[in-house]
Amino acid sequence: QGRLVESGGGLVQAGGSLRLSCVASRITFSTNAVGWYRQVAGKQRDWVAAISDRGATNYAASVKGRFTISRDNAKNTVYLQMNNLKPEDTAVYYCNAGTWVAVLRSVFHSWGQGTQVTVSS
Repeated sequence: QGRLVESGGGLVQAGGSLRLSCVASRITFSTNAVGWYRQVAGKQRDWVAAISDRGATNYAASVKGRFTISRDNAKNTVYLQMNNLKPEDTAVYYCNAGTWVAVLRSVFHSWGQGTQVTVSS
């Protein structure tokens, strides 16, 4: 069974930057779209960004222009570069992989542990 592990979260001041990593094991990462998502406690998990198997990208309006998703298939890793962070970006960030439609619609039954991002004002 495939597994995705998120890392790179932390505490940062508003305006700062973080780079999250999503590493896959036992998944053919290069043939999958990958998405990043975030969830605040007590709220639904929201889609943040997606990258197709060919490198096309898409972003939620709230992060467009500040976040950049990229992938390194040789390392089986997808990154989320987050710049100009705002307090409202505070959440647990998750990644997941599948078809393009599944990624955009967050149609997944299982999730990893995520990585906490906290942005102080």
